[in-house]
Amino acid sequence: MPDQTKHSLRDLFLRNKRDLLAYLTRRVGSDDASDLLQETFARALRYESFREIADPPAFLQRIAANLLRDLARRRKIERRIIDSGRDAADVPSEADEGEGRLDLERQSKRLQAAMADLPPGCREVLTLAIHDNLSIEEIAARLGISENGARKQLRRAVLRCRAAVE
Repeated sequence: MPDQTKHSLRDLFLRNKRDLLAYLTRRVGSDDASDLLQETFARALRYESFREIADPPAFLQRIAANLLRDLARRRKIERRIIDSGRDAADVPSEADEGEGRLDLERQSKRLQAAMADLPPGCREVLTLAIHDNLSIEEIAARLGISENGARKQLRRAVLRCRAAVE
């Protein structure tokens, strides 16, 4: 990437980081907002046709919105994995909502750690299922493995993740 483009991206970052950080913080809180802000600019840096963008701040906003959608989808799937191991009696009542939220956050962190510790094949299959929302057939085709192999990898990953959060 030419120095000119790097400078223009740096200037764009300096001009827009406060607004984007405020936008992201309103949506997900301060803990995740800074990571999403960093990822927004990392993705903008990787975009090859950056000079051709008519409205760079709107482009950054679109990247941030897409990252928010990805995070929401990932959390929904994480909750589904976590909740699949719970009984209805284990679900927190409204009175315990604050404590339940903290417990869910702890479980989410354990799940993320478990996902990071998965063998590469399992992690790749789980990532394609969660992040890219691919079917077993699509995962198998993309990775060049059998559908049965993809199912086994996914099953192994889910069992390890479920064990980590229980």
